[in-house]
Amino acid sequence: MSENLENCTHDCSSCGVDCPSRQEPESMLEKLNDLSSVKKVIGVVSGKGGVGKSLVTAMLATTLRRRENSVGILDADITGPSIPKCFGLKGMATADENGIYPRDTKTGIKVMSINLLLDEETAPVVWRGPVIAGAIKQFWGDVVWGDVDYMFVDMPPGTGDVPLTVFQSLPVDGIIIVASPQELVGMIVSKAVEMAKMMEVPVLGLVENMSYFKCPDCGKEIQVFGESHIEEVAAKYSLPVLGRLPIDPTLASACDRGIIELFEGGWLEKAADIIEGLQEGNA
Repeated sequence: MSENLENCTHDCSSCGVDCPSRQEPESMLEKLNDLSSVKKVIGVVSGKGGVGKSLVTAMLATTLRRRENSVGILDADITGPSIPKCFGLKGMATADENGIYPRDTKTGIKVMSINLLLDEETAPVVWRGPVIAGAIKQFWGDVVWGDVDYMFVDMPPGTGDVPLTVFQSLPVDGIIIVASPQELVGMIVSKAVEMAKMMEVPVLGLVENMSYFKCPDCGKEIQVFGESHIEEVAAKYSLPVLGRLPIDPTLASACDRGIIELFEGGWLEKAADIIEGLQEGNA
């Protein structure tokens, strides 16, 4: 074996020796910053844009923070970042020889987003895939997160470069898929579920946004976008429905005003229970 190692060409395709390199392929996971500790990483994904994925991410983070957990948000939607706006964060992040420091929201949620590194928050990020992937890796490895119980990764829609980078580079413990009630959602959710299976990442469940509008006069729930199919899709993949969010102007207003942490409502408590259960499973 020693002779084989000495003569190794590092080209496994032309070698028949069962050496350690062949048996234990090198991990693609990025190294976390030395001054950081992240216990659980939860990806928030959607098959298409415009379904309120960032809103759900912000509300999940707020819900877990209200339970006195240490929470962070890594905004992986590099070309369309909206997390800082949800929390009213403006200005640049700071850095020193130890790395980049996330900004804290009013309740202490740690946030890192490309908008916190730009001179102008409205400046477009016109980058190719590899550069975007590099930025996400830096958000994990170069940011001084400190101690975080739950890290939420707000991903762009679809199954392209960024979700692939997150799944391969970060130790994702599970994902939550955000959907809307339209008929097309079945196919779109299926793509997200199948990608998670390919990457061997657990799907924790589904959240339906814009599920209904509650009449302020009679209290009746009106399905503005037609009949919901979320239960059928969830049953198809044996997944739980973790929450159904209404069309609520106060939520949209809270995001626009940067005060999402003040939202009232228990729509995502079940999702929070599932996420906290991940910690208990390791106890």
